[in-house]
Amino acid sequence: MSGIDTPTTHAQPVSIHGIAPPKPMSTEAFMVYFWGVRGCIPTPSLETARYGGNTACVELQVAGKRLIFDGGTGLHVLGNHLLKQMPVDAHIFFTHTHWDRIQGFPFFMPAFHQGNCFHIYGSVGLNGASIKQRLCDQMLRPHFPVPLQVMQADMQFHNISPGSIITLDDVTVETVSLNGTNSSLGYRVTWEGRSLVYATDTEHSGGNVDQNVLYLASEADLLIYDVDYADRAYYDPAVKAVTRQTKIWKEAVEVAIESHAKRVILFHHDPHHEDDFLDHMEQEVQSTFPHAQLAREGMAINLLE
Repeated sequence: MSGIDTPTTHAQPVSIHGIAPPKPMSTEAFMVYFWGVRGCIPTPSLETARYGGNTACVELQVAGKRLIFDGGTGLHVLGNHLLKQMPVDAHIFFTHTHWDRIQGFPFFMPAFHQGNCFHIYGSVGLNGASIKQRLCDQMLRPHFPVPLQVMQADMQFHNISPGSIITLDDVTVETVSLNGTNSSLGYRVTWEGRSLVYATDTEHSGGNVDQNVLYLASEADLLIYDVDYADRAYYDPAVKAVTRQTKIWKEAVEVAIESHAKRVILFHHDPHHEDDFLDHMEQEVQSTFPHAQLAREGMAINLLE
């Protein structure tokens, strides 16, 4: 890592259980893998099998580096695959520390093995707690029987803030503050003129698109955007159901169009949204913005195709 400064692709959805163990990373690749796509709580069931029930975790393999975004229960699944190709070196970026973003971290098995190395990034909380402190806290008794100190991997923690730019050789990771109530960070990863944006747990303000998101997503090759709480009206019982279903994805399409993002993946699905509901939503989204797709566990995207 050289330093930290602080101030049309085609998806191939497959079953997460059918993914072969990760191969050695190519220095000439920009791949995206979805290991967890749900929000709030894990939702494993027959009704969610096609889209998946694990909470947020997205892996990038870019220029021979592994970048992981959020540590929901999908991180546990990813970790089990990584055990087959140790030693592992990775950079883990947290958007914030709601449970659906960190609950897989105590079960990330590569972190318990010597010889692995993880750089971990996150913002300082509103209470002043560092990302290391917040990850430690969830592993303390009576919440969890094994403290973080038992993890034997080399763990290097980095406090970052909106506006931070992390440079990993020729890969750049840019951060902005998202317009939510939880001080979330949005990330843009750029390499060789290609870019991916990861912006979740965000929302419009006063009916207007968040300018930080527009800046982050400008001309992006792929925008991963939150669809769970895309419109508060969805939770208003006075709004008719058909209207709510439309409003859920409306903001994501507005962001994609205004930012000129080439493709958008809708992510962080509501735990109440079963596969059939999400199928219907995807059809409606694509009728307005054809280059949109709903995230599925096991989905793999090559940004260089």
